Amino acid sequence: MFIKICGISSIDTALAVADANADMIGFVFAPSKRQLSIPQAEEIAKKLPHTIQKVGVFVDEPLENILSIIEKLNLDIVQLHGDESIAYQKKIPIPIIKAFPATTEGLQQANQSSAKYILIDSPPVQSSRGGNGVTFNWNMLKDQPFTDKLILAGGLNTDNILEAIQTVRPAGVDVSSGVELNGKKDVQKINQFITKVQKERKDVLQ
Repeated sequence: MFIKICGISSIDTALAVADANADMIGFVFAPSKRQLSIPQAEEIAKKLPHTIQKVGVFVDEPLENILSIIEKLNLDIVQLHGDESIAYQKKIPIPIIKAFPATTEGLQQANQSSAKYILIDSPPVQSSRGGNGVTFNWNMLKDQPFTDKLILAGGLNTDNILEAIQTVRPAGVDVSSGVELNGKKDVQKINQFITKVQKERKDVLQ
């Protein structure tokens, strides 16, 4: 089970995430309070070790922009939160995480997706997609055909992550607001979250 910390906006936090042995780090390029400029993301990406995968998060971004950012940052994965078509996705040269809302329709669409990973998140709050700190009924993800490539997101934090993992048994977990304090990433919360997931991961393997 891998761990993705999303919405990173500073070099110090990014290095702390890498030091804590997270598997993926997410840079948000879609309009949001965690949005990074390309120069900011480049500066952070240059300092990261090769052991952590860099994920660019986009919502209905023009394809040429994504291709340019992949090259500039040497991204490992692209995460799509919009209504990107299959034809659009096929033109992206690296693996894709495709996000879907935790709704009946969203799960139907997820089951038809050929993306490497399927991210299920809480339904959008107003126009905001992801990073809202809102959970959903995890039981709806039990026995889904895509469990082996499922990334669980939506309101995860140090208090509920063990229950979430034990209920869903996802391939990976994705956290953003759940490791923040006063709207900013908190290194202590990041470390606590990663430690809990790593312990549960070891217990499952034993």
